[in-house]
Amino acid sequence: MAKFLDTTGVSHYLQNLINNSNDKLYLISPYLQINNQIKLSLLDRIKFAIDIVIIYGKNDDLKKESEWLNSVNGIKILFHQDLHAKCYLNENEAIITSMNLYMFSQQNNVEMGIYVSKSEDKDLYEQIAKEVERIKRNSKYISQKNENPEVFGSQKLSSTKNYISVGYCIRTGVKIPFNPEKPLIPEAFKAWNKYGDVNYPEKFCHYSGESSNGETSVAKPILKKNWKKAQSFTDK
Repeated sequence: MAKFLDTTGVSHYLQNLINNSNDKLYLISPYLQINNQIKLSLLDRIKFAIDIVIIYGKNDDLKKESEWLNSVNGIKILFHQDLHAKCYLNENEAIITSMNLYMFSQQNNVEMGIYVSKSEDKDLYEQIAKEVERIKRNSKYISQKNENPEVFGSQKLSSTKNYISVGYCIRTGVKIPFNPEKPLIPEAFKAWNKYGDVNYPEKFCHYSGESSNGETSVAKPILKKNWKKAQSFTDK
């Protein structure tokens, strides 16, 4: 059964939701100003190579967090210009709330929210998860080093050299040097290396950064539809 949360409860359950995430973590908030405790929790989750996505809706707020975001590798940032929803979700829990991922809201505002557990309210959780995925599909990946929204998948090639310098980790989707022989960030590689299955389904295309829905792997890190384009650069 869903649980009502007051201001303190929202903050407490949000912290636990982040700490308990083992596969995916979506943080949806129009306003973005992350407190130090949550930053530490996010850095801890990055070590486990889980899919961490932050979706925000106010351009000015990225400037406030750009220095920290540029210092970490493992968080995907998306922008949705019409975003007003506040929702936090991992593979087992969800919180729908009035509270932004914003320090002022957490410290000064009177907030409330609803906590949903997948094990107790599977249908409700799945409805929330479905809407979160829809919001994600309608958002734009942005470069953490660029204040303007831009699609991650659009490759920027040198005007004087015919090569790709930027690729994407096939497990986390974060930017890494383009190298089909090394398509994982170090943390993801450590997790993969426990079993070493080169055909294990991964989540992203190393060439474009788009979702691969399990069609990529260490053996085949580039989606089939992108292979010819990628091959024209890897052969140079």
